[in-house]
Amino acid sequence: MYRGIRLLVIPLKFQKSKVTKMEIKKLDVFCKVVELKSFTKAAEAVRLSQPTVSDHIRNLEEELGQKLVDRLGREVEPTPVGRLLYSYAVKILRLQQETLQALEQYNGNLTGNIFIGASTIPGTYILPKLISSFRDQFPAIKTVVHISGSRAIAKKVMDGEYDLGLVGAIWNEKGLEWLPLFEDTLTLVAHPASSMIKAQPLAVADLFKQPFIFREPGSGTRKVTAQILETQGYKETDLQEVAMLGSNEAVKEAVKAGLGLSMLSKRSIAEDLYRGTLVALVLEDISGERPFYLIRRRNRAMPPAAAAFAEHLMAAAAQENPAGLA
Repeated sequence: MYRGIRLLVIPLKFQKSKVTKMEIKKLDVFCKVVELKSFTKAAEAVRLSQPTVSDHIRNLEEELGQKLVDRLGREVEPTPVGRLLYSYAVKILRLQQETLQALEQYNGNLTGNIFIGASTIPGTYILPKLISSFRDQFPAIKTVVHISGSRAIAKKVMDGEYDLGLVGAIWNEKGLEWLPLFEDTLTLVAHPASSMIKAQPLAVADLFKQPFIFREPGSGTRKVTAQILETQGYKETDLQEVAMLGSNEAVKEAVKAGLGLSMLSKRSIAEDLYRGTLVALVLEDISGERPFYLIRRRNRAMPPAAAAFAEHLMAAAAQENPAGLA
């Protein structure tokens, strides 16, 4: 309805301080090329021919008098100027989306895209079901979920790249709002043949002679594991690290292979415990409970579609935990 919003005039001090008119469509194509590192993939994503995508990039470069991308074999990388333009182009495209959403909402409709960052557990075991039920109410809204480490997600929410985040760790960040929503329990798990099964319940110190598998730094699971150790007066370095893996599934498979013990989300291992491919071990005086937090920028209104999804998340969390989380 409002597709007439096509041009944006941006004064840029490149060659001779000229003012250039950059079309939103060209910026969108440029961002896709940078994100996908490929003209071919970008063409598929924006449903244009590859020559047309190349023309858009070339036109932008001519307008700005700057080279924006380097072709390195099969991959494409932005130049320093290209990276600078990309950081602003993302914000311009998001502002366009927010504008269109606001206009649609004014007419009684809700449409557009929602950009969410999620750590592995909520992104895999919580969000898919809730996105499905949300689309039952708002079929015109598309949800884009990026799964990453909690700290990386928080930064992108702060930078405005994501509308909101759902993560398993919290730290001091004045620019963000953290709302505990969903419950989870970190559980010590072992291979079914582990000798530790007969030694239960275990003290934390009992783990120090056992091989231990870590998640990568920055993950919520690893941060909470470190906090559990600290409450007992220990450090991560007291554990015998045998591997560090970048995903929950990889850690789970490593434990199944007998590589060592690890702490994993109860949501992620429910089926394995039922089948007996993993065993949960009991730690003395350790509950392992943790919430997943909805994070959003403080003192900044979210786009209408994202705000509606945040309300959907909060309603689902209230139904799952009627008493609420502290």
